[in-house]
Amino acid sequence: MALMRKDTEGGRRLDGDGVYLRAPELRDYQDWATLREASRAFLTPWEPTWAQDETSRGAFRYKLRRYAEDARDDKAYALFVFREEDDALLGGVTLSNVRRGVAQTASLGYWAGEAHAGKGYITAAVRAVLLYAFDDLGLHRVEAACQPDNAASRRVLAKAGFTEEGAARAYLKINGAWRDHVLFGIVNPNG
Repeated sequence: MALMRKDTEGGRRLDGDGVYLRAPELRDYQDWATLREASRAFLTPWEPTWAQDETSRGAFRYKLRRYAEDARDDKAYALFVFREEDDALLGGVTLSNVRRGVAQTASLGYWAGEAHAGKGYITAAVRAVLLYAFDDLGLHRVEAACQPDNAASRRVLAKAGFTEEGAARAYLKINGAWRDHVLFGIVNPNG
């Protein structure tokens, strides 16, 4: 399925195979908080330690302000992933640490609610974000990293066209400890 970018009243919308992505909005709070809380045990082995108020309305408002500032400053782009057929919130994808100049690269991160994992939604979302990164943002390269034992994440990256490039010891502090990661990259096929 062709991926298209559309402008909507709330801003940019990216369409993928059975999913669409857009910037998080205040109206998403309850769906986000419910999905994150229901998926807490599933997500915590793969994420930074959650703050005590991680899913509070105040924490969500703070995240929205940071997301908007980061996008305005071309530092990062956070997007929520929704299922096309019923608008259900499925997870999120972020292009962060955008580096311009001679690098023209960014880092990719993503998460899926437990009930939606393993169904191809995040792979479709990552593919849509890559088109956005390369065609709209003009990036040359996107990087990603995951823990060696995260088989699901490794499958997402492989299906989206990433190449495994190496390993980094104690790369990111995940769930309270510095963890080794496998490094992946993909280069814009159009230059």
